[in-house]
Amino acid sequence: MHTLEQLRAGTLAGITRLDLSCGLTEFPREIFDLADSLEVLNLSGNAMSSLPDDLHRLTRLRVLFCSDNLFTELPACVGQCAALTMIAFKANRIEHVPGAALPPLLRWLILTDNCIGELPTELGERPYLQKLMLAGNRLQSLPQSLRNCHRLELIRIAANQISQLPEWLLALPSLTWLAYAGNPLETEADAAALAATPSISWSQLSLEQLLGEGASGLIHRAAWARPGHADTQVAVKLYKGEMTSDGSPLHEMNACITAGIHPNLIRVEGRVVDHPQDTAGLVMQLIEPSYRNLAALPSLATCSRDVYAEDTRFTADVALRIARGIASVAEHLHRQGITHGDLYGHNILWNEQGDCLLGDFGAASFHATQDTLESRALQRIEVRAFGVLLGELLERIDSGLSDGERRRLEDLQQRCCQPDVLARPGFDEVIQVLND
Repeated sequence: MHTLEQLRAGTLAGITRLDLSCGLTEFPREIFDLADSLEVLNLSGNAMSSLPDDLHRLTRLRVLFCSDNLFTELPACVGQCAALTMIAFKANRIEHVPGAALPPLLRWLILTDNCIGELPTELGERPYLQKLMLAGNRLQSLPQSLRNCHRLELIRIAANQISQLPEWLLALPSLTWLAYAGNPLETEADAAALAATPSISWSQLSLEQLLGEGASGLIHRAAWARPGHADTQVAVKLYKGEMTSDGSPLHEMNACITAGIHPNLIRVEGRVVDHPQDTAGLVMQLIEPSYRNLAALPSLATCSRDVYAEDTRFTADVALRIARGIASVAEHLHRQGITHGDLYGHNILWNEQGDCLLGDFGAASFHATQDTLESRALQRIEVRAFGVLLGELLERIDSGLSDGERRRLEDLQQRCCQPDVLARPGFDEVIQVLND
């Protein structure tokens, strides 16, 4: 994190990224002294409500973070920044989004956790739009012009007031990751599955080291002391209860429970009750330390694509074991009326044998279990996510795959990603091809 003193002293000359979080109420004009080099400007965590009309003087600016401030409107001056591709104004008080505030090269827009009731038609006139994050607003509909955004791959509209998913949305040729939980349109979670989940008293749990932290909560290793049993080592996830970029953490918890039991899912042991702060939580199977994340989160540069370590390589057997496991668990979820919504390498744990577990249900949504055009389209959108993953695995196979097998798998990958959504195979067919 940089300081105002550094900025004013001129010691930051030539930097490409500036991070300032120091209670700012106004835009420091000294930032313009960095115009020849500045590409990423992070002003999140301040108390700002406006930006200067001449913001476009930052001619190299590609990324603008202004989350956790006091904006009530997306500033129109942002739209005049010719090189700007990513905008993040999460957790402000934004009610109005002027069309003029959307720059021509917009690729990634984050307006999560605001008060937006309507979006401008101009949003659909941004041909490079790839990621759109709108969870936690007051939207009742999406602008029909978004049907023209053929590059749009990820959209988060959870926790709004949308009563119907438009047909054109489900037909977008590149849509791959969709989250819509917490809207009136969503099918309810399985009440019987939720009711049948064992309750585990907080007094039986002794938290140990922190295992991980995500947008929705903290995961600790813990000892579970059950009367009449030896202590069991488990993982305890405590939910923050705040809106995330995917949606509500409590919807995530319901999806984890409703998902049920599958070899490629992390088993839920029960729900935490009697927490002193009434914090919601789940007790889950503790994963062996031999498991690790398949990939890292997308970067500012990759936008919607995971980042793999340069030395990540697989044998054909391991890669296919991962692919079969994920296809199998995705088919299982669809039978329960759940789309995962975030089927990505960074949400997959794997070991050297190719055993894998699909985690992070933060973007999961419920749909009808009946075979309707809508449920089929929702499932085929997720098939495209699997196709992206399969392509990433195929790129990293270094041995054991014949030319004929590679052609067969590349054909499957292309069919999973084809632009005609309903022409994509279902996971039953995907599994059949992978097992041939």
